[in-house]
Amino acid sequence: MPLVKRSLSLAGHRTSVSLEPEFWAEIDRAATEAGDSLAGLVGAIDIQRGDEPLASSLRVFVLKRLQDPPAG
Repeated sequence: MPLVKRSLSLAGHRTSVSLEPEFWAEIDRAATEAGDSLAGLVGAIDIQRGDEPLASSLRVFVLKRLQDPPAG
């Protein structure tokens, strides 16, 4: 499966992240459900990730979200 690269501004800096399209779809859905922008959600994940790569942190975010969906 080819990766899809997206460019974002995080903390005032441009960065690019490559993920599989299925991960981007879940991240987009999470941002929409939270009433946040893609950059806002990824920025929040970025702040909490510590030394982990951003792409890995985004994949783990999606995995946890699918394992424990938000109440609603």
